[in-house]
Amino acid sequence: MAEIKTVRFPKAIFNVKVNKTLLAQAVHVFLANQRQGTASTKTRGEVSGSTKKIYKQKGTGRARHGARKAPIFVGGGIVGGPKPRDYSLKLNKLQKKQALFSALTLKHQEKRISIVNNKYLTMKPKTKELVLMFEEKGIKGKSALIVFGKMERNNLLLAGRNIPEINFIDACSLNPYTVMKYEYILFTEDALPVLSKHFLYPSPRLVGTTGINPSKPLVPLSGTNWRKKDIHI
Repeated sequence: MAEIKTVRFPKAIFNVKVNKTLLAQAVHVFLANQRQGTASTKTRGEVSGSTKKIYKQKGTGRARHGARKAPIFVGGGIVGGPKPRDYSLKLNKLQKKQALFSALTLKHQEKRISIVNNKYLTMKPKTKELVLMFEEKGIKGKSALIVFGKMERNNLLLAGRNIPEINFIDACSLNPYTVMKYEYILFTEDALPVLSKHFLYPSPRLVGTTGINPSKPLVPLSGTNWRKKDIHI
C-alpha cells in the first residue's frame, strides 16, 4: 500500500478571498519598480558644438537659422525628450501580503501548486532526469517556479538551471508578479513552513499593540492528504 504523506497548506495563504484589483495593482507596482529610469537626451543647450549663426539672417533666400544645435537639424538637441526620473511606486505591507495570498490562492484553485519531495534536493544533478520527472507530471514544456525554503546550492537547482522554462526562488522572496508569471508553482517540503513563518507570524514590534499572541500562528493550519507518488516531482 502506498504511503500517505500529509502536507499542510495554511488557509490564510492558499484559501483567501481573491482581490483581483489589488493583484493587478501589485503587478503594476512591481513592474514599475524594475524600471531604471536612466534614459536621457540632450537639449540644444547640452549638445556640444558652436552657437555661431550658420549664415547671415537676410539675403540668402533660405530660411533663417541660428546655431547648428537647433532641434530642426540632424545632430541637434531634442525637444521634450526623456530625462532621468524615478518610476518607483509603493504598496504598504498589508497590501503586499494580500496580493501575494490572492495570487497563491488563484494558483491553488487552478490546481497548479504541487510539492517537491526533499529527496530530490540530493538527486543526481542531471537535466535529463529532471525533464523526465516533468514529463511524468505532465508539465513538460510548461513554465514552472520552484520555491525553496532557503536558496542554496543543491542538486535540484543544478539540474534545472539550464532549462529556460524553470526558475528558482526562496520562499521569503515570493511576490505576486513572480507567482502569476509561471504556470506552475512547486514548493519543496521545507518551503511551506518558511513561507508561513515569514508571512503569517506577527512582527515583534506589533506584539502588545494588536492583541496577537506571538507564540501562536495567526490562523490554524489545515491538512491536505497527498499520496507520495503524487508529490515527488
